[in-house]
Amino acid sequence: MVERNCREVKVREVRFLGTWDEPSDFVELTVENPGWESYKPGQFAMLRAKHWGLELPWGRPFSISRVDAESVTFFIQVVGRGTTRLARLRPEDVVIIWGPLGNGFSAPTKTPTLLLAGGMGIAPFRGYIENHPSPEFLHLLFAHRPSLDHYPFLAMSEKVRAEAIQERSSDDLPDIIARIEASMDEHADGLVLACGPTPFLRTVQAHALKKSIRAEISLEKTMACGVGACLGCVCKDGQGKHVQVCARGPVFAAADVQI
Repeated sequence: MVERNCREVKVREVRFLGTWDEPSDFVELTVENPGWESYKPGQFAMLRAKHWGLELPWGRPFSISRVDAESVTFFIQVVGRGTTRLARLRPEDVVIIWGPLGNGFSAPTKTPTLLLAGGMGIAPFRGYIENHPSPEFLHLLFAHRPSLDHYPFLAMSEKVRAEAIQERSSDDLPDIIARIEASMDEHADGLVLACGPTPFLRTVQAHALKKSIRAEISLEKTMACGVGACLGCVCKDGQGKHVQVCARGPVFAAADVQI
């Protein structure tokens, strides 16, 4: 599977998001489309710069932010050695990419759908919004810490109804949780999709199960291969059995996974 989906592509652009007076660790990395005829928003890909040596032998997993005929874009936060080096890439540098991997979010037509994004969890929803057959039925609720300038929120808010809530301190958390739960209740007869840090997803999952709301959540796990071979991203499903997030996910029905 890795060999079949693995391609070498050139970097087209590395763009830091943010403002001139506020240093940014948030990057949009755009590479050539490796020949993907289609992808499902919510899927991910593994990236590795070709010039990396044995010091960094593994690729890094990233949600696919958007795809067009010419390019694939990833939204990345610089947090370690791998992401630091990816952010230093320049146009024409060669990247090894394998994907699209895993499964994606459901996209029913004409169904009120709430997109719940926490921080970097906004990444897959850009492509979801751009590819959805009925964007007028979508509502994006985005919880974040750094300013909105660090995220691709504006491009998304121009296409769907969207609101953002900033967490400036821990005192803001009760209000954010209340807003998430109220928005979920408003979509109780539709669909809720969530992507973000684990505490954020636990809040969504708990309320979805409590109110019997149809919900899907995208898990973030450390991965090495991305195709289910290394067992580095194992979690438990709803019955307590171990499953690989890369192969069975990263998107799960809220009742089908333990987080």
